[in-house]
Amino acid sequence: MNGSSKAVRVHITGRVQGVGFRVWTQREASRLGLRGWVRNEPDGSVSALIAGSNEAVAEMLKAFWQGPSGAGVRRVEPKPADPSDAPMDFDITG
Repeated sequence: MNGSSKAVRVHITGRVQGVGFRVWTQREASRLGLRGWVRNEPDGSVSALIAGSNEAVAEMLKAFWQGPSGAGVRRVEPKPADPSDAPMDFDITG
């Protein structure tokens, strides 16, 4: 990883379930060299943990606002997280 390592826990709301959001997130995160996970929440939102270089994390946070075709993102709320909580790859967990 280039630059400093960082991790954030992200809560994404809007039309983000049933539109391939988790698969899109996994693909984008892998492209950026990020580690972590993404999952659907019971309230219709999506949660993710992303960890990697400062630049890659910042790029993924921007990408969340766009999402895949068909998504309608209303809010992206990042909170600091511990990079050691991220798995070695990027998983869809739920």
